[in-house]
Order: sequence, then C-alpha cells, then structure tokens
Amino acid sequence: MNYRMIKKISLGALSMLLLVSCGKEQSGGRGQAPPQEYKTKVLNKENAGLEKVYPATIKGQEDIEIRPRIDGFIEQIFVDEGSIVRKGQALFRINSPQMKQALLTAKANVASAEASLNTAQLNVAKTIPLAEKEIVSQYQLEMVKNSLSSAQAMKDQANAALQNAVESEKWTTVTSPVDGLVGSIPSRLGSLVNSQNILTTVANTSQVFVYFSLNEKDMIDFITNAEGSTQLEKIKQMPDVSLILANGKQYEHKGRIETIAGNINTQTGSASLRATFPNQEGLLRSGGSGKIVIPSFIDDALIIPQKATFSQQNKILTYCVQADSVVQTLIEVEPTPDGQSYVVTKGLKVGDVIVIEGLASLKNNMKIKVQ
Repeated sequence: MNYRMIKKISLGALSMLLLVSCGKEQSGGRGQAPPQEYKTKVLNKENAGLEKVYPATIKGQEDIEIRPRIDGFIEQIFVDEGSIVRKGQALFRINSPQMKQALLTAKANVASAEASLNTAQLNVAKTIPLAEKEIVSQYQLEMVKNSLSSAQAMKDQANAALQNAVESEKWTTVTSPVDGLVGSIPSRLGSLVNSQNILTTVANTSQVFVYFSLNEKDMIDFITNAEGSTQLEKIKQMPDVSLILANGKQYEHKGRIETIAGNINTQTGSASLRATFPNQEGLLRSGGSGKIVIPSFIDDALIIPQKATFSQQNKILTYCVQADSVVQTLIEVEPTPDGQSYVVTKGLKVGDVIVIEGLASLKNNMKIKVQ
C-alpha cells in the first residue's frame, strides 16, 4: 500500500517536471522581441544665430560725485532727489565761518598794504629833492625807493589774497558741473560737511555706459572671431548689442560696444567691456543692472534639438546611430536663442544620425530600428 502510494507520487512529480521543461522550450523557441523603432535625424549644415548673455552694470555718461570744497554747515538745499538740473545750477549753500573770516582778513590786509604803499610813496617824494640838494645821500634815496617797491609788492600780494578769498567765498554755493539727474542726498540742513563728504551725485544719462565682463577664454574667442585686422577695426564692425532690463524685458534701443579694457583683472580673471546706449526717455538710471546680449552668426552649423540630448556628470551626450545600434556620444554645444536647439561645436559631423525622441528608454549599444 505504501509502496504504491510512493510510486504514484513519484510519477506525478516527474510528469510536472516534464511539462515545465516543455513549456520553457516552447517559450524559448518563439525568440526575442524585435528592436523598437525610434525617430532619428541626419545632420546637415545649416546657418544659425547665437546669443551670449552677460551680467551688466549701468552708469551715466557723466556720473559725478558732488563734494563741498570747504568746511561748514549745510544752510540751504535747492534741489530734491531725482531732480533734473543744468550745468551751473545751485545745489547747496554752505555756511562757512572760516570763509567769511578769511574774506574779512583779506580785505583788511589790502587796506593795510595800501596805507604802507602811500607812506612809501610819500617818503620817496620827500627824499628826491633832498637828494638832489645833497642834503641826504643817494644811498638813503635808494633805500626809500626799495621800500616803495616792497610796499607795492605787498599791495599786489594782498590784492591776490583778496581775490582768492572772494573766489573761495563763492564755494559756499555748490553748483552742478553737468546737466543731469540728482541722486540721493544723505546729508540734510544743518549737517556739518567737508571735502570728504559726498553731498549727492549728478548723472548725465542722456546716454548711458553699460559695463560687462568676459572671462579670458571668451575674450580671446570674441576678439579672434571679430572681423578686422586691429582691435579698433574689430570694435567698429561688431554687431549691435541688446540690453535686458532688471524686469526681464528687452530695452527698445540697441547699443554699441565702444571700448575693451587693455588688461585682464588678476583677481577675477576677466576683462571689462563698455557698450553705449541712447537714453532720451530717461528709463535707464545710473547704478542700475541688466544683461548684455551679444549676437553672433555661424555658417554651416550642425543644429540638433535639445530633446535629442541628455546630461551626465555635467556633460552633454546624445545617442548616435551606428549600423543597427546606438552609441552614447559626448558633444559640446551652444544653446540657440529659442531655447529649443543646440549648435554642436564638437563631437558630431555632417552625415551622422542621431536619435531625437525616446531617449529615456535607450541604453548604450542597444539595437534599434531607424524610423
């Protein structure tokens, strides 16, 4: 009884093993799934426009710090912050007791010098007839004449000091050296100020200077690729540049690059450039910020969609089709202004085929079917 039961169980187990084995053989006999189809692109030469964007600082064409030339207290303020002023317009009046005292002293010195000159003239007039009659010696006559010359020199010196005091007294009124806009006024009525204090700034912003920097590599490429044989010629032939304002909108007027610094800043490793923009509407203010956009144009460029790339360890790669498989290919690119494509600068050539859709499901050396 037990023997028959064991025999039945053994035969049942063997039958199950045979069925499983047959199932695997039948499954294996069906083969692998066919390669998946992917959309691709054959690379050809195209013309492309690129843009380089750099942070920038805006300064007035003339951006002048206004300081008093004398020590004193602010007695009057004739303008307000943001006012439009003209060259020579009064901005502040400084109450300077020292200047008043210096002017009074200079006037007194002139009066004293005039009295001394008159006395010397009288002495000469009195001594000449006495010398002619030989009552006094020629030596005494020369002495009084020398005294007259000295008195005249003292008078001239006193007059010069008076003129200087008069001109210095004018410094009590602080005027604008240029047409422009008044900046902030940190000091108020009654404040004690001297030449170390900035009363305000006046910025001529009819045109503005926009400063930006390029690192050494970008600077070399920028100069090398520009047309012209000298730096001056290259600057003249550079394309117009655009300005993106702090609110993200593009300034309506174009600007021109006018200067390139002659040295590289050793601390930042960059060189400064200056572009000039018109500002008749007064929208741009000195001290503002923005971004300079420099356009460039490339003939015979290789353009690929950004969606045909992926990043890995801060590097850009794409899948290049070789025969019936794909291979991960490292490339160097520049983004196009539309934000949808790349211009390939290294890693691909004309005629290469790349996958442009479905990259997430691909692996290196994976077999595919080209659509």
